[in-house]
Amino acid sequence: MQLLLGGTIFGATLLGVMVRPRRISEAWVALLGALAMLLVGILPLNEIVPTLAREWNVYGFFVGLMLIAFFAEQAGVFQALALYAARWANGSAQRLYVAVFLVGTLITAVLSNDATALILTPVVWTLTSRLRLRALPFMFACTFIADTASALLPVSNPINILVLTRFNRELWEYWTYLLVPSLVCIGWNIGLFAWLFRCDLQGSYDLALLDDFTIANPKLYRATLIGLALIALAYVGGSLWQVPLAFVALAGAALLAALSWWAGSFKPKHALHELSPALFGFISGMFLVVRAIEHLGWTERFGASLLQGSSASLGNIARVIFGSALGSNMINNVPMTLVMTSTLEHLPTQPAPALIYGTIFGADLGPNLTIVGSLATMLWLVILRRKGIEISAKEYLKLGLIFVLPSLLIGTLWMWLMA
Repeated sequence: MQLLLGGTIFGATLLGVMVRPRRISEAWVALLGALAMLLVGILPLNEIVPTLAREWNVYGFFVGLMLIAFFAEQAGVFQALALYAARWANGSAQRLYVAVFLVGTLITAVLSNDATALILTPVVWTLTSRLRLRALPFMFACTFIADTASALLPVSNPINILVLTRFNRELWEYWTYLLVPSLVCIGWNIGLFAWLFRCDLQGSYDLALLDDFTIANPKLYRATLIGLALIALAYVGGSLWQVPLAFVALAGAALLAALSWWAGSFKPKHALHELSPALFGFISGMFLVVRAIEHLGWTERFGASLLQGSSASLGNIARVIFGSALGSNMINNVPMTLVMTSTLEHLPTQPAPALIYGTIFGADLGPNLTIVGSLATMLWLVILRRKGIEISAKEYLKLGLIFVLPSLLIGTLWMWLMA
């Protein structure tokens, strides 16, 4: 009976996250799913606090990341990057397109894919509008590079932190498996989209249109740039020495807050407003729902049906990467990653590193297939709708199929070679 109840609640929760009936937020859906698991006795009451407390590194990282992104935006960092990109392109729409990809890669690597979607998208929209360029190719660049570049560093995607919190791995090993396929896929993304949108990128623009596109507080901007450079170094150092990245993110947020106060621009109420209760509600609810299905033995059964042992065979790696990617597009990459990490934890023996990094790769790049694959893409979609642009699921899927399937093959082959 509990198996049936648990399966029904789990399926209803995932369906609710995808379709959002009556525009109920994903957070409420996930929390209601967790409450239902509690009421029917599948999730023990005494496991709620330990389950959530185990993920303290994830919560701390999210808080620090959101605050870092807020202070960087307040200082005009993203506006300046867009301006420098336009000047570097020197009037060429094609060069500007490549520059947007490169800026997106930089922001994603240091501040995560969600920051790229949330902050770069409106800045690039404003930039292309001023330069009288067709915005849509540039908008697609913002969302695709957010996920494509999100495996470069552990901090480049919160999904990476979810996995690495469960499996304690070193940065050098992380880069061994993920750096090369990430860089190859970034190059593939730029080249493919530049060719697909070649007709829209034939024009040029007048740099004089950006004469009033300036930084409001140059002193704060320069100080924040130095602060972001220090945070980036601390992220790498923290990953190398296995310091919890929550500490790095929170310390970085405190540094940028101090710089904002020093420059006379500190607005604590605005900063706290950037902390999204909905996001924390969503991931907390999903942590508890997945914990409940662990009690039912579902993740263990899923692992037995998906994988043939815990070895790094080509078939196992392919099943993990493509399974993570496909599942991310069906139920969003946050719950899919939680299911996959639980599955790997319940294998009879320690999973091979290629399977751990295959989960990250599939859940990071795979969501580029559909508009519901990742939180970054969903944020991007909301921003475009506010600008009056509607992107159909079919239009997105066409681009996603051309790009994602070869990317997943690249990752599969590389990890098999490295195993």
